[in-house]
Amino acid sequence: MTDRFDVVVLGTGAAGLTAAVTAARRGARVGLFEKAHEIGGTAAWSGGHVWIPGNPHQAAISVQDSEEEAFEYIMSLSRDLLEERLIRAYLKAGPEMVRFLDSEAGTAFYAVPDFPDYHPEHPGGKPEGGRTIECPLFPFDELGEWQGRVTRTPYYPNEHLTMSETPLGAAVPRPPSAAELARRAIRDERGRGQALIGRLLKALLDAGVEPRLEHRARELVVEDGRVAGVRFDTPAGARVVRAERGVVLATGGFEWNEEYKRAFLRGPLTHPVSMKTNTGDGLYMAMKAGAMLGNMREAWWIPAADLPEGINPMNRAMITADRTRPRSIMINRRGRRFTNEAANYNAFGGAFHVEDVTSFDYANLPSWLIFDQGYLRAYGTVGNHPPGEEPPAWLKGFATLKELAEEVGVPAGEFEATVRRWNENVAKGADPDYRRGESAHDRWWGDPAYKREVRGTLGPIDEPPYYAIPVASGALGTKGGPRVDPDARVLDLDGQVIEGLYAAGNVMASPFGMTYGGAGGTLGPAMVFAYLAGRHLT
Repeated sequence: MTDRFDVVVLGTGAAGLTAAVTAARRGARVGLFEKAHEIGGTAAWSGGHVWIPGNPHQAAISVQDSEEEAFEYIMSLSRDLLEERLIRAYLKAGPEMVRFLDSEAGTAFYAVPDFPDYHPEHPGGKPEGGRTIECPLFPFDELGEWQGRVTRTPYYPNEHLTMSETPLGAAVPRPPSAAELARRAIRDERGRGQALIGRLLKALLDAGVEPRLEHRARELVVEDGRVAGVRFDTPAGARVVRAERGVVLATGGFEWNEEYKRAFLRGPLTHPVSMKTNTGDGLYMAMKAGAMLGNMREAWWIPAADLPEGINPMNRAMITADRTRPRSIMINRRGRRFTNEAANYNAFGGAFHVEDVTSFDYANLPSWLIFDQGYLRAYGTVGNHPPGEEPPAWLKGFATLKELAEEVGVPAGEFEATVRRWNENVAKGADPDYRRGESAHDRWWGDPAYKREVRGTLGPIDEPPYYAIPVASGALGTKGGPRVDPDARVLDLDGQVIEGLYAAGNVMASPFGMTYGGAGGTLGPAMVFAYLAGRHLT
């Protein structure tokens, strides 16, 4: 017998759960389906930050904001590529979504103090922060049998930590005491993306909606030009589910689909750091339904590094705070610095796509993170290796810069000159080459002892041994897909609505184009357009 729902939602990340919660709490019969055997998507692996300008919690930290300020800021980053009506829809609906989820889903959001926008010196930017919100710790014992069905992050596996207690949220994290960790473990209180997903899931379960796992959506059912359901592959065989009002695509990006990456992206994406189930299923279904695509060349870029087997389940690390701390730089194959290492990770991705037209190759790939013993002692290193004198077993140190250069295969003379110039500039208290440390964003990620000073991210590289970690082009997910209108309805090749089809999250053409407004800039538009979809469907 064919199941029937008012609304069918595909995917259980932050976008899918938000669409489902919104529709269910507004009275719709909701069917929620997940390809994987656990729920949460890449959002459950994330820091759980959500970037919402004008959010109702800014007043609690004495931040003034307005829709016009935020609009000016976003459009200052647009390079004339953003669609104004979608930005307006996002800015109007964002605060409304926060109030709705706080009331109906118990998200209990609060504004993160002092966390600046990612380009805070641009017009309308907020160097003092306030646009980034997050959830407090959530006791997972409230989920009953679903407590163990949320996917766990491979990168910072202690989910009892908050964002600021990990390298995702601070250059030098300050973990809680053993007693506090023990207290959190009693009820399995989890932070970051786990807290967000846990709260949304609890709201859905309370509304009588249980996710269906291991349901891979294969094809949309289209009748008389309208999307009327979905065909699934399941362990029990093929299955058709009807959607009386519409289907919401929230299936994530295509960063694990090699064919799609070659066809669409602007440059290499060799190291995705998301769930391997993000293979473009929603994109495929949207294309078959006649959707117009947009923003296909873009991703939520992030530098990433390979790790030896056994360090974490992905054998990979995101290079975020690591490259912003004092006593570190990044170099390319010529042994030279090539950008502001402390820039936000999405903007940093552009440096990996610079062409060397003479060699017909990428100018800054491969690249290496370089640091010295003083860095290791103060900050530790990637793979959650703690501060101290001893490096991890897999990381080799070198007595001289020349030896390190020879090992990684860069010109020793150029590399030594690069470090010499860096040290000279550090002594002068400035980086005239790439202006590292001038932005409030750079200083936020530096050494917290000097958070408001340039020296928070500048420091000499002069204490052997010296270390190098290869860094490659990664991404949190892709951000291209079907174009949508301000209600998250998918548009066809003529710009007309495909009736009954909606999209939100990384499966849709991001309204932010190549930009990334601030911490939580992925989850912000994902959840807002999911909310718009759920609202329009009811």
